[in-house]
Amino acid sequence: MSYDFNREWLIKKFEEIRGRILKAIGQLDDEQLNWRPDKTSHSISTLIKHIEGNIQERIIKGILLQEIQRNREDELKPMYIKKSELETVIQNKFQLLIDLIKSITDEKLEEKQLVRNRERTNIDMLYQCAAHYSEHMGQIFYIAKQCLKEKYKSTSL
Repeated sequence: MSYDFNREWLIKKFEEIRGRILKAIGQLDDEQLNWRPDKTSHSISTLIKHIEGNIQERIIKGILLQEIQRNREDELKPMYIKKSELETVIQNKFQLLIDLIKSITDEKLEEKQLVRNRERTNIDMLYQCAAHYSEHMGQIFYIAKQCLKEKYKSTSL
């Protein structure tokens, strides 16, 4: 089976997610990026660190089979992160995803990884990542709109 359509779709989706997140955070300052709507909510900086952790676990460890240590609980704790660092994380981690998808073989896409005690193919995991990051992108937009009110500029294509 050829996965060319899947590769094209995933590349476009990850480019879209990266671009829209960068447009949203580009409108905010450091304080706004680290603001939480309430004590039970995450800030944009926390959401981005969580996306980074997920890429490390599902892509770097799960697909590239490189040993990494991830502490999901720590990445979800409130932390203050500068805008420039968040932009670098989004740019670099999504580029890693895009480069991987461009170069991965069909056979590697069909290989399986264990996710929460369930085997998933790498292609399934990439689609799951696209859905997961889209959900967090929506949270980022919501927080940005809360901070900017009517000054928020839509990131829609």
